[in-house]
Amino acid sequence: MSARVAIVGAGPAGARAAETLVAARLAPIVIDEGAAAGGQIYRRPPAGFARTPEVLYGSEAAKARALHAAFDRMVAEGRVAHHPRSSVVALAGGELYVLGEAGQARIGYDRLILATGATDRLAPVPGWQNAGVYSLGAMQIALKAQGVALGRRIVIAGTGPLLTLVAAQLRAAGASVAAVLDTASMREQLSGFSGLAARPLVAARGLAMRAGLGRLYHAGVRVEEIEAGADGVAAVRWRDGRGHERRTPCDAVGLGWHLQAETHLADLAGCRFDYDETWAQWLPRADRRGRAGEGLYLAGDGLRILGADAAEAAGRVAAAACLADLGLPAPDTAADLRLLARSERFARGIAAAFPWPAEMVRTLPDATVVCRCEGITAGVLRATTDYGGPDANRVKALGRPGMGGCQGRYCRLASAEMIAAHAGCAPQSVGRFRAQPPVRPVPVGAWVEKG
Repeated sequence: MSARVAIVGAGPAGARAAETLVAARLAPIVIDEGAAAGGQIYRRPPAGFARTPEVLYGSEAAKARALHAAFDRMVAEGRVAHHPRSSVVALAGGELYVLGEAGQARIGYDRLILATGATDRLAPVPGWQNAGVYSLGAMQIALKAQGVALGRRIVIAGTGPLLTLVAAQLRAAGASVAAVLDTASMREQLSGFSGLAARPLVAARGLAMRAGLGRLYHAGVRVEEIEAGADGVAAVRWRDGRGHERRTPCDAVGLGWHLQAETHLADLAGCRFDYDETWAQWLPRADRRGRAGEGLYLAGDGLRILGADAAEAAGRVAAAACLADLGLPAPDTAADLRLLARSERFARGIAAAFPWPAEMVRTLPDATVVCRCEGITAGVLRATTDYGGPDANRVKALGRPGMGGCQGRYCRLASAEMIAAHAGCAPQSVGRFRAQPPVRPVPVGAWVEKG
């Protein structure tokens, strides 16, 4: 077969998709921003790193080892064309525009599997633009990739499983965690209990991890302000579940409200999107096997945020759909489809238990910075809505939220929430920030023709 199949992402979904294609005697092209396969969940440390997989990945160490070994073996045998430390910054006309260590390149494809994963979902907090405030994902990357805790006295705030996981990982590494502030109340968390029953062992591990945090953990809080001085973060002011004001001194803050699908390339590829009220975000439309368009397949958290096990299954399912569409024998994916169904029930339970803090976002003070890249405040966003109307892209064009280096990854959900609240309509009615190439900041010189 001469079909060129490209896979973007070498996390659990991308790695298993590649494995499925290799088993069918295809040689896929895999482009990944990491130095080695594994994605965020199974991110690998540099060579010579002393911490063992058991310390890095905990109960998932065996899965991480298996995924790493399988992918490395395919690369060593020349069955996969692997492009590490490379970003796909645009796509058009059957070509991927790739920026890597050697500069820019164009890679053609006939079929494309996007396994782009997820990014942190952040909610603005007064003071979050100050030095010493990080996303939970950034804290986790620093810990896994370099063995570094970003701070000496750390407050973790937000909601979702990652909140508990990062706090537990930091403590296990010897870092000082001053408080874990969860904006989800215990009543909300209990509302997702029936969904969590779809994967009881995973739920039990999470509850055990939570119990290990003891009195550091606080549910149903409202984060009021991140205080900062000349040296950066100084403290977090917050209200507990009873409404009492509290202040926790710290020198670093990690923020995260679960995750959001990384969909910029899917948008450029022409995917349609639907607003999902459970996850409170726009998600790409695809069939149950990941087909999202002619020759286009989505797998993993870039389609639905279902976790690492489901991402592996989704990678195999999407690759099998690709093989079937090419007229090649495809493996039976019935077991993987059942796992995906269970994982979706579990994930929807998680989303219900740890909801996006819509009310907190809607009522942010006007002086709060919403778009950190461009320095756009809540007041400017509301004023732009008055001027341009309740349309996300019109507000983006007139007021510049989402036009900075992150391309709206950190502010688009909050911006839409605030536009809708100010206009008195539902978030889905204001639309979403459309992706624009390049989807990552790139040096202009990389695309200047030489000669």
